[in-house]
Amino acid sequence: MSSRAADALISTAARHSGRWLWLLAATALAGSVAELFLPMALGRTLDALTGATSDGHGWLPATVLLVVFLVACDALGVLSSGASGAHAALWLRRRVVGHILAVGAAMTRRFTTGDLVTRAGVNVEEAARAPEAVVTAASLVIPSAGSVVALALIDPWLAVTLVVGLLAIVGVVRAFMRKTTAAAGGYQQAQGEIAARLVGALSGASTITAAGTQEQEVRRVLMPLPRLRSHGLALWRLHARAGVQAAVVIPLLETAVLAVGGLRLASGALTVGELLAGARYAVLGAGLGSAIGYAGRLARARSAAHRLERLLAERPLAYGSRPPAGGRGRLEFRRVTVRANGTPLLSDIDLVVPGGCCVAVVGRSGSGKSSLAAVAGRLVDPDWGSVLLDGVPLTEIGRDQLRRAVGYAFERPVLLGATVGDAVAFGQRWPDSARVQAAAQDACADVFIRRLPRGYATPMTEAPMSGGQAQRVGLARAFAQAERLLILDDAMSSLDTLTERQVSRALTGRLADRTRLVVAHRVATAARADQVVWLENGRVRAHGTHESLWADPDYRAVFQGAS
Repeated sequence: MSSRAADALISTAARHSGRWLWLLAATALAGSVAELFLPMALGRTLDALTGATSDGHGWLPATVLLVVFLVACDALGVLSSGASGAHAALWLRRRVVGHILAVGAAMTRRFTTGDLVTRAGVNVEEAARAPEAVVTAASLVIPSAGSVVALALIDPWLAVTLVVGLLAIVGVVRAFMRKTTAAAGGYQQAQGEIAARLVGALSGASTITAAGTQEQEVRRVLMPLPRLRSHGLALWRLHARAGVQAAVVIPLLETAVLAVGGLRLASGALTVGELLAGARYAVLGAGLGSAIGYAGRLARARSAAHRLERLLAERPLAYGSRPPAGGRGRLEFRRVTVRANGTPLLSDIDLVVPGGCCVAVVGRSGSGKSSLAAVAGRLVDPDWGSVLLDGVPLTEIGRDQLRRAVGYAFERPVLLGATVGDAVAFGQRWPDSARVQAAAQDACADVFIRRLPRGYATPMTEAPMSGGQAQRVGLARAFAQAERLLILDDAMSSLDTLTERQVSRALTGRLADRTRLVVAHRVATAARADQVVWLENGRVRAHGTHESLWADPDYRAVFQGAS
């Protein structure tokens, strides 16, 4: 991703900072202009007090007013800086999170969960500071440029001296900006890797505790720490080096201007007040050196924006506008191929699932079962080929129509919603309580839900569930949503044998009016299906009835160790 795309993202965030960024720009501009007048006012006031001029009595109150005005500009600048950054971060986070959810499962195949959290959290905050850093840094140019002009009006030799020093400061800032951007990128990448490893460890915290491998996991999670430290030290050294360079250049610049001014004073070309004004303008012009801090902030922001742009470059699913054609959920795969990081997960899948049929998808681990389930309901799009529902390509069906037509249940369902009833009805635009309860009954979840303190109205935070109970609620959610196609991706693995048999009866009974694609590991599940699709290395090795495939010893070996 080019830096131009990152800069464009920062520019767009700046436009969404609201009126606060304009207020920051206005106060920075007004303060910079006032700073230009202050040295002149101080010089005229000094000349009036020392008797060098006789018409300067009005400069003292003007100087006081300028000081008060500068204090007010600083206060408004601090307020508007924080508010503009908050608005920019709000817009950026909404866009990034919305895009992540729009891309869906394809995003998590490219980026780990911890890395996504880091980008949507820390990196958004860093990128949101860029507009404020740009405005504040730009405002430093005004006093520097104005100081050159003012010194040229006082004495051209003073202006020449200041220009030479400012060129040296600009060289320091440019070199610092370039090197800091690279170091900040490495630092942020290491942050993301640590977050990704930590999220993975937290998801398996029980296993880690049971195995007593906490120390090993700490070492694994913090393995990128040396790189993080290296990049952090590099950033610190860059800041320190630039600070030392600025600390040397700025005093030399101010001394050079004073020396030249002293010589001009001695020759009678300057008054004491003009020398004071010249000294103040030298300090004001050298203030460009403080841009190093803002340059560092901008470098981190650009690096963070670069990481965000990598997320935003992932294409979300684009839906059509066609409704599904009439039918019972006939599912057709045409030369479907799915790859992940160059590795084929599915290769040239040609398959037709008749409408209203129950098909079990079996195979060893890594054979492509979950990938087939994902493309069947368009959680992800295949890299090649197409999937059709009742003769209409899934890519041409409208989002709402497709999501009403397809219901998904997963091995580890994430239950969303304020209450248990909301979790079952999740995804439905107009939830129907009767439909929700009927789906819960089919999933064998109704009994335990009614035993909760407030039944279906029990808040999710007050409804602890076992793995099997959570799977039943996930099944109920899929049953309530699916109108044509029901996809169960190992969604009954945590059910006991009796409950699994009862759910299977519902699948072959009341739910038989829709097509059912069931990723199965148990012999009993495959035996109850109308057809079985046997996957091996991402390809269909065979399909037919369970009885016809059972004669193959390799097929029987697929179920070894499964109950």
